Amino acid sequence: MGFFSSWLGKDAKRSFTIKRKDSDAGEAARALEELRGSLYNELRTSEGAKRQQQRFCGPQVAMTFNFVVAVSIILGNKLVMGRVGFNYPIFLTLIHYTTAWVLLAIFKALGLLPVSPPSKSTPFSSLFSLGAVMAFASGLANTSLKHNSVGFYQMAKIAVTPTIVIAEFILFRKTISFHKVLALAVVSIGVAVATVTDLEFNLFGAGAAIAWIIPSAINKILWSNLQQQSNWTALALMWKTTPVTIFFLLALMPWMDPPGVLTFKWDVQNVTAILTSALLGFLLQWSGALALGATSATSHVVLGQFKTCVLILAGYILFGSDPGTLSICGAFAAFGGMTVYTSLNLKESREKESSHSLLPKQNLLPPQNHKKLEELLEEAVVVENTSTSSPA
Repeated sequence: MGFFSSWLGKDAKRSFTIKRKDSDAGEAARALEELRGSLYNELRTSEGAKRQQQRFCGPQVAMTFNFVVAVSIILGNKLVMGRVGFNYPIFLTLIHYTTAWVLLAIFKALGLLPVSPPSKSTPFSSLFSLGAVMAFASGLANTSLKHNSVGFYQMAKIAVTPTIVIAEFILFRKTISFHKVLALAVVSIGVAVATVTDLEFNLFGAGAAIAWIIPSAINKILWSNLQQQSNWTALALMWKTTPVTIFFLLALMPWMDPPGVLTFKWDVQNVTAILTSALLGFLLQWSGALALGATSATSHVVLGQFKTCVLILAGYILFGSDPGTLSICGAFAAFGGMTVYTSLNLKESREKESSHSLLPKQNLLPPQNHKKLEELLEEAVVVENTSTSSPA
């Protein structure tokens, strides 16, 4: 009898253990399903998609991504315009944005494109303006690079920094500290000393460079502002503005590009090089939008100047090129200014985080649950009044 009871006890324990394992597996499966459902619901709203972008692509990730892609596309465009001989900068930009729009359409068909904010939150005029400005900024940049020397092109790029500061003050009354102004001045002077070795230009190229400065600054400001203020993600904003950019590039192409694009040698090798450049162009646009959404327009310009100095010093250290002692000193001075500017930004972000942590926590419930909470409180008050007024 003792043997049977002990055997039954072991069997009961074994069955209890199996049931417990099954219940644990079921709970794990349910938890995984709930996680998938919550992630799907997050991507189905603009606020949720923006939270996911901020979670997985912070300032460090976005700026590193943009830096790597920017260096890659410089090499790709040198291959296309140099060895391939595709001297049609506006049409090359048009190919870049058309490829980006096709890829975004594929993302949308697969359900991978984040949801855009409601149309009432962002006027169509803002999206149209961004698309138009983006066409002029991208097209005129390539035109300036083609018709001017690298030194004059860099001078125009340096002029974008004070233009952004002035434009943000005029449009949004945004000011920066005096220490940041000094740091940006050191960066601009250092990059000028490092890169401006010649100032050769023609009248058409100089006009294109000067005309490019303001659209480039406004383009960066709008990309940063719409993402930070209106819950736009980078991909959703690209999807809305790219058709407008393509339209304006088509209008610019007959005026800015030389004739003969149809007589170009469209063989497999050349088409492959152009499409590779277009793919890198899509990644550059995406990474640039992520960096602008995570930081600011001024920080994105400083990142571009950092890239320029890195290329100069990398060529000197790795490939034995000799840009001259003055250029190397200018690059190191620019690095010093960038370090100070970055440290000031980090200090400001820490101060903002500490000030937010000291504020009382309010609105812990999402807005859609506020009405439910009010109804529950009203019911509780009614029940309490009924219980206190009823006889004991």
